[in-house]
Amino acid sequence: MTVPPIGRRERKKAATRQAIADAALELFLERGYDQVGIRDIADAADVSTATVFKHFSGKEALVFDRDEDREAELIAAVRQRARGQSVLDALRQHALDSWRAIAAHPQVAGFADLVASTPALSAYAERMWTRHAGVLGAAIADEFGVDHEDLACVALARFVLDIPILARGRRDPGAAVEAIFDILTHGWQPPGGSPAP
Repeated sequence: MTVPPIGRRERKKAATRQAIADAALELFLERGYDQVGIRDIADAADVSTATVFKHFSGKEALVFDRDEDREAELIAAVRQRARGQSVLDALRQHALDSWRAIAAHPQVAGFADLVASTPALSAYAERMWTRHAGVLGAAIADEFGVDHEDLACVALARFVLDIPILARGRRDPGAAVEAIFDILTHGWQPPGGSPAP
């Protein structure tokens, strides 16, 4: 199946949206979230405030500009996985492909500090995480023909979405992602081969 090419108008719209998000993040990291207004962002991106609101619902959405894309990618990882590939292996591959790149981004530490130090952003991130966990759990449940509230599907979605936080700051984030998925795949084993107490 071929994907139709993206038209010039769509490319221009996407470029404008990205320029606004990039300008906003730069300003937030430089001055602090509460010290930056929509007018400042519009000026930095060389657009009107109306254009900012045409692309984003508010200041928080400017920080999490890839929210909808990430949600769609999580669902696609489950629903569009290769024939014969398990859901867990598809999510492992998705995590390695996407989250490792995020962990290597030069602004990741500043971004994490910005979110952690700004109550409005922390609350937004929590709501976003909860929504992503719900849609991922539902996608997993659909694959197995079970209710969206199935505990195994809900738990797996939540564990998978916690992996970036667990892998952050590790010497080798990719190895950490692999180790966490090994635990999900094979079950928890006591560290160092010690017998369970």
